[in-house]
Amino acid sequence: VQLQASGGGLVQAGGSLRLSCAASGPTYNTFAMAWFRQAPGKERERVASISYNGGSTSYADSVKGRFTISRDNGKNTVYLQMNSVKPEDTAVYYCAPAGKPDSRGQGTQVTVSS
Repeated sequence: VQLQASGGGLVQAGGSLRLSCAASGPTYNTFAMAWFRQAPGKERERVASISYNGGSTSYADSVKGRFTISRDNGKNTVYLQMNSVKPEDTAVYYCAPAGKPDSRGQGTQVTVSS
């Protein structure tokens, strides 16, 4: 599976962003997928995950209630809706199979200004 994240940018605290992750490959629809993020000097964090059919989701405590993960298997795309963003959400965001964070594609930078 090849993955390409997009939709990042500069946003003010309290604002919103929607990230997309386009996947290619015949087995994409069989994978649970996740969004991860990594900020300079910090450990990688799994932000959210979603089951292969979208029926189950989970979130890190740091984003629960603010972020929503979804997927459209017809479009081979996973989304991350980010609301009420905070400066501590600043990081490179990328998607990967939920159990294989190193099988990532290119990430997208999210910068939240205070």
